[in-house]
Amino acid sequence: MENKMQIYKKYYTQMLLIRRFEEKCVELYSSEKIRGFLHLYIGEEAVAVGVMDALTPDDNIFATYREHGHALVRGVSPNAIMAEMFGKVEGCSRGRGGSMHLFDAATRFYGGSAIVGGGLPLAVGMALADKMKKEDRVSVCFFGDGAVAEGEFHESLNLAALWNLPILFVCENNLYGMGTELKMSESETNLAKKASCYKIESLQVDGMNVLDIAKAAKNAVKKIKKEGVPVFLECLTYRFRGHSMFDAELYRDKKEVDEWKKKDPILNFQNELKKMKALEQIDIKDIEKEVSSIINEAVEFAQNGTLEPIEDLEKFVYSTEAEQ
Repeated sequence: MENKMQIYKKYYTQMLLIRRFEEKCVELYSSEKIRGFLHLYIGEEAVAVGVMDALTPDDNIFATYREHGHALVRGVSPNAIMAEMFGKVEGCSRGRGGSMHLFDAATRFYGGSAIVGGGLPLAVGMALADKMKKEDRVSVCFFGDGAVAEGEFHESLNLAALWNLPILFVCENNLYGMGTELKMSESETNLAKKASCYKIESLQVDGMNVLDIAKAAKNAVKKIKKEGVPVFLECLTYRFRGHSMFDAELYRDKKEVDEWKKKDPILNFQNELKKMKALEQIDIKDIEKEVSSIINEAVEFAQNGTLEPIEDLEKFVYSTEAEQ
């Protein structure tokens, strides 16, 4: 059983791993080692870390196209994730999915999706299957505030409530759906309030505070497993970078970004741990060194990976089995 100090150190290490991994991805993208789309999670690390700690290895995860952090904390190999970013066969999706479509059945990480809100109906389907099979599992679905404008958001919440499905809906509300500010697209910006209209227990939490998120997620999972009902968790967070690497960021004031950076989940948690004397400077240096080693190994693994041969181009595209 982990004690409190071990848990805190784990949270800090996991958030730092996400941050440094993505900073390396920016560098690799700029040098054209990584191609295609790249959506960064920088600033939102506390959400993935806090929620994942409430889950068991048997629970199901559905993420968004901004899912590097979720995959890393869930336990998907950093080597396999980086190889996927490089488009190599050794990647977790055989190099065919890239940044937006990480997948790993072994950890029950059922992937990101380029479709906004695409994981919502998938989570409902998985939760329904688990309920019918009497499996003791929770399906967790991460999505952004932009997904709330999609019909599948309402359809999924309605069915989850109607059928009493074991789902934890985690809305990562970073205030912007691509370049559109939430208040410009939603008449009701309290998304937890919107979800409660479906008779789902819903709450808001500070998405920049990993301890608040972990506590809320653990209580939510406990309720889901005890009562077999869905719960909605809205995490008020912020992405420090643009929507994607193609984003010129002309839609938000730089002062707003700077104000949110004062709430940096990693630096603020680091300061709290120092006050509690739970994390000395030597520990921080050791963790930085450990994280750096993991990332360097992942980059080397990806660079040494293999590209899929041209003759396999149509593999997994067409069925080779004859119809019965």
